[in-house]
Amino acid sequence: MANIDVKLRKDLKPVPAVDKLGFGVHFSDHMLVMDYTLEKGWHDARVEAYGPIQIDPSMMALHYGQAIFEGMKAFRAADGNINLFRARDHFRRFNKSARRVCIPELDIEEIFAGLKKLLEVDHHWVPSAHGTALYIRPFIFATDQFLGVRPSHTYKLMIILSPVGAYYAEGFNPVKIMVEDEYVRAVRGGIGEIKTPGNYAASLLAAVKAQKKGFTQVLWLDAHELKWLEEVGTMNIMVKIDDEVITPPLNGSILPGITRDSTIKILKSWNVPIVEKQISIQEVMQAGSDGSLKEMFGTGTAAVISPVGSIHYKENDAIINNGNVGELSQKLFDEITAIQFGTKEDVNGWIDTIVVK
Repeated sequence: MANIDVKLRKDLKPVPAVDKLGFGVHFSDHMLVMDYTLEKGWHDARVEAYGPIQIDPSMMALHYGQAIFEGMKAFRAADGNINLFRARDHFRRFNKSARRVCIPELDIEEIFAGLKKLLEVDHHWVPSAHGTALYIRPFIFATDQFLGVRPSHTYKLMIILSPVGAYYAEGFNPVKIMVEDEYVRAVRGGIGEIKTPGNYAASLLAAVKAQKKGFTQVLWLDAHELKWLEEVGTMNIMVKIDDEVITPPLNGSILPGITRDSTIKILKSWNVPIVEKQISIQEVMQAGSDGSLKEMFGTGTAAVISPVGSIHYKENDAIINNGNVGELSQKLFDEITAIQFGTKEDVNGWIDTIVVK
């Protein structure tokens, strides 16, 4: 990707005010586009105007779901430059998703260079207010015009940018989650551990059911016994029982979250006991009943750290930390966001800085 063609649009859009951002509502002026063919591989990288795309009704992605996506963030540092958080790790996970659904992998350094060029063009879309960021959405979809179940021979990659505020309307306030004990999201050996559209389509019905009952998110259990914690709809989950933090292991049906990994590394550096092991919903509810459940929080790119104030399971509720933000949840949120915004030293090499000229 030595040469990236840049075609700037002339009718630039107004950047929305900070209090109007929301999440995933507004999109920047430009996008990165690449194509894949068997003959050329990934080629023709270009930055062009954000806008509608023309597709054929027989395009394979529409019929067989051969598509993947990622989600990462860029932040406006105090010096005005842009900080990318663990972008290469996100692209490595992007490639893992690609392998699972037979999409050709990308050269990580080449796609990183393309993202950097896009951010240089649309740098003024990165908000600077506390709690805001630029959400980055890479995605790939199969483009063969063919009805038949096989991997496509052609693909299109796009990266779009969206300035965002808090993911949840509650902001950093604790959310209420409902344990889903009827539907399942994923099974080991399936597609639960990758970011592909069908993985998220499987979660929608339960999420709608939970929201109608006044809950923010669904906590999924394993598909075999409906007993073991897996993950929340948009986050990995962690529970603090007494002095130990527990998170479900990556067993093939749970997304390997980048923020999850960051949180584990930070907790270990603080000498906080953290263990990856199975934990049952019965154990969690019992801990909520006897007072040993000190905190519960989700980890994810969108919300970073999302404290859980209560958990609902089979008509029973466990109130966590009196419904308040826990001390550890707050400390983790402050630590990760400080690294992202550049107000705290990045000792792990997680930040790539793009100098704004």
